[in-house]
Amino acid sequence: MYAITIPEPGGPEALVWAEVPDPVPGEGEVLVEVAASAVNRADLLQRQGFYNPPPGASPYPGLECSGRITALGPGVSGWAVGDEVCALLAGGGYAERVAVPVGQLLPVPEGVDLVTAAALPEVTSTVWSNVFMIAHLRPGETLLAHGGSSGIGTMAIQLAKAVGAKVAVTAGSKEKLEFCRELGADVLINYREQDFVEEVERATDGAGADVILDNMGAKYLDRNVRTLAVNGRLAIIGMQGGVKGELNIATLLNKRAAVTATSLRGRPAAEKAAIVAAVREHVWPLIGGGHVRPVVDRTLPMAQAGAAHQVLEESGHMGKVLLTR
Repeated sequence: MYAITIPEPGGPEALVWAEVPDPVPGEGEVLVEVAASAVNRADLLQRQGFYNPPPGASPYPGLECSGRITALGPGVSGWAVGDEVCALLAGGGYAERVAVPVGQLLPVPEGVDLVTAAALPEVTSTVWSNVFMIAHLRPGETLLAHGGSSGIGTMAIQLAKAVGAKVAVTAGSKEKLEFCRELGADVLINYREQDFVEEVERATDGAGADVILDNMGAKYLDRNVRTLAVNGRLAIIGMQGGVKGELNIATLLNKRAAVTATSLRGRPAAEKAAIVAAVREHVWPLIGGGHVRPVVDRTLPMAQAGAAHQVLEESGHMGKVLLTR
């Protein structure tokens, strides 16, 4: 088969569409003929040599895909050859075929086409596990989602609104903020022109945000903690703003607040399967009912993965960037 390989770490030109050995599904796995994959920030880090796949995972980038099952490995039940699926991956989505543990498979949701379904596994799993399974966002609470127009942000807005929460977002342009408003965001903050600490305080009558979903890490750590409400929960899922920050423990104690940090790719298979099962139970009905939808900025051929990486690096997109076979 063909896959996107990384002979040497580097810029977008380091991604090479090359012939590689076919994957073989192992115990509890299925083989998926890939229709589409999606570009995530982790893929950019892997291309640059900063984020190696977990042991035993495919060496090729791509943390999610959609496609059709073409073969079943030993011990697989509940799925059949020909089923249309999307999947959460530890790697290997930028390829013609990929072996997937059955616990990370999802049926294509009702009302979503096969290609667009590739936009769903990573964002739904990330948002549901962090905002709801860990931070326990509840109806009537306020969520602050940084990077509101990103793939993660657009899903966080929709899911939070679907459960009856108020949503504040940060983004870097009027166009992106307007897009967030159309998805349901209540409080729009241009991080280039406004202080999100002040804007959230004003919008909540001084109470602060009950849950913050943060992709920046160190750069926002102090301000995020100051923005939290009493009993607030900060969920860190990225480090675009650096890896080392200073945490004011006194502020955290006074607010009885919590800071968590998670990644998805390296979790044990059982944890991923539990998250995927929760997504199927809670998120898939919202998508099928038209309350939540995948947001796709553009679609490019998989062999042009380098161009897709440039789109993410320039941050001009809104929603997901997909790669199609």
